[in-house]
Amino acid sequence: MSDLIVVGFDSIDEADKVLLKLDALKKEYLVDLEDAVVVTRNAEGKVHLKQSINLTGIGASSGLLSGALWGGLVGLLFLNPLAGFAIGGAVGAGVGALSGSLADYGIDDDFIKSLGQTIPNNSSALFVLVRKVQPEKVLAEFSGLKGRVIKTSLSPEQEQKLQEALSAAPVPTNG
Repeated sequence: MSDLIVVGFDSIDEADKVLLKLDALKKEYLVDLEDAVVVTRNAEGKVHLKQSINLTGIGASSGLLSGALWGGLVGLLFLNPLAGFAIGGAVGAGVGALSGSLADYGIDDDFIKSLGQTIPNNSSALFVLVRKVQPEKVLAEFSGLKGRVIKTSLSPEQEQKLQEALSAAPVPTNG
């Protein structure tokens, strides 16, 4: 089961920086993200969403593979598997891209937009859907970040630890 965590930031670019850090932690196998979305709200109050997963690209690549396979098989029936492979691949990529652009994977976009309307102008929020996490190691990386927990599906104890880590003073480093 995944946990939803939404953290708000006073800066418009802070959520992007945190997502980049989470991506680095993902490569170290400290966190497993199912979905992540950065929401920014400009000075005029317009909300912008930045999806971390490109569904159109994923759909196009999977459609290309399945279309090429089926096109090659149909092409064998008509004694021209190469043409079937090419035509099937092109059609499959197009259909896959279309279905990927219409799919809503992970965090519901309507929920993101409605909660995004509540953040102040010139600020940002990070929506993450976390499958697994090493809490102590990840929280240590974000100590002193100056964010606030907006919404979460974590237990009250876990939510309190997260908020404390986000509001704690950064630990000075020697060097």
